[in-house]
Amino acid sequence: MRTPHPESPPPLRTRRHRVLPGFGLTLGTTLLFLSLIVLLPLSAAFIRTAGLTWDEFWAQVTSPRVLASYRLTFGAALAAAAANAFFGVIVAWVLVRYEFPGRKIVDALVDLPFALPTAVAGIALTALYAPTGWIGRALDPLGVKVAYTPLGIWVALTFIGLPFIVRTVQPVLEELEPELEEAAATLGATRLQTLARVVLPALLPATCTGFTLALARGIGEYGSVVFISGNMPLRTEITPLLIVTKLEQYDYAGATALAVVMLVVSFTLLFGVQVLQRWFFSPERHGR
Repeated sequence: MRTPHPESPPPLRTRRHRVLPGFGLTLGTTLLFLSLIVLLPLSAAFIRTAGLTWDEFWAQVTSPRVLASYRLTFGAALAAAAANAFFGVIVAWVLVRYEFPGRKIVDALVDLPFALPTAVAGIALTALYAPTGWIGRALDPLGVKVAYTPLGIWVALTFIGLPFIVRTVQPVLEELEPELEEAAATLGATRLQTLARVVLPALLPATCTGFTLALARGIGEYGSVVFISGNMPLRTEITPLLIVTKLEQYDYAGATALAVVMLVVSFTLLFGVQVLQRWFFSPERHGR
């Protein structure tokens, strides 16, 4: 009888070496960079505010002038982000689905608010919408005043927030094949049904992301708003301007107190939107 050969020992596992740096190095670099650029400046605001007693802090962040700036800042940012969520999808749809003369120029103009200094944008918008401006002169006989009103702040925040919606929705539209819409039409769906059941569900996650980015940008915007708002206390004064005003008055504790409130509220809004988005679009909720 032939004796069976002994089983060969299993091969030794060798550690795989990657061309790119490993997880430990990249994670450490990420944490170091975020700590220096993000966490340390934010923690400095909290540390400076800690010098105030609770009564002093509450008095700083709940005065009538400050509360009015909160309502205007968050309300205008929310309204501008909502308007951009609607019109930004239309702009992205036109740029992706249609060919027309000057399409590349229009596509480049979408990024103009990114490249244009915000102060320059604010001066240009003020010149256009002031009572003596090209657009303001036409609106004045109709009783519509834009510059130096909350409406002007909304215009400025809409201007700087539009690219966030367009650039997040545009790649999704490019990946969404027109054959899906044609198949829906072949099956008897109307244009409205195709839009509601095929196109919009695919665009909703990207639209929510763009809305969140536009909202965050609008809450902290200063340069494009400071000129067109008029800076009237209790009427057209935004919270970032109020923070700058306190800094100019050497009220560093009051400025950091407002900054902490803005930071906490902004983070809560963004975190809430992200949680709702993850829950709404989770595969488990849709049975996938």
